Amino acid sequence: MSVPWSGDAFWSTATAALRIFITRFRSPWWSDSHLHRFRIYGKDFGVYHIGGPIFDDNPKKIRLANFRFRPGERFLYEYDFGDDWQHDIRLERILPLETEHTYPVCIGGKRSAPPEDCGGAWKFIQLRQHYSLAHGWSVLLELKEAVDAKEQDVVEGKVEEIRELLPWLELDRFDRRAVNRRLKQYSSGDEAWMWEPVGRRG
Repeated sequence: MSVPWSGDAFWSTATAALRIFITRFRSPWWSDSHLHRFRIYGKDFGVYHIGGPIFDDNPKKIRLANFRFRPGERFLYEYDFGDDWQHDIRLERILPLETEHTYPVCIGGKRSAPPEDCGGAWKFIQLRQHYSLAHGWSVLLELKEAVDAKEQDVVEGKVEEIRELLPWLELDRFDRRAVNRRLKQYSSGDEAWMWEPVGRRG
């Protein structure tokens, strides 16, 4: 994500909002409904939820600019303590503010995040192997056979299998335009950003 060093742009973003950029804009499948925390310079920050860790600082008042990050510095974002997704976030460079842009803006990306609640990294690898492209073709062939045989119950079951398969077939895609469309909606206060899938082209 491109982030200009500017008091009135992304660096004024609170840590409370940063978690939304990571979870909701990175993946069409993540809901931002799990416990999370940032670990920055050895201290935890985040938004309190019942049953989760208690944080010393108000996440709506802690701004990224408060940390005075330098290029190359990193911090950790943990999401879903059950699945234990860990994001190593690094500041690569500080770009000048361009007045024609609405910030924040995504300048590139690679792949989508794993489907939510898939069981963590090891389970994700197993499921990705299971939900392969070959498996997808097999399900489509079985669906065609069921349609030809007019087996309605089997057709409905195969359609449900295809719905489950879709997130796995889109994992290698990253739609930067869709991400920026949602970021623009977010910046303007348009709540539609919460419902538009990131990983699908409009």
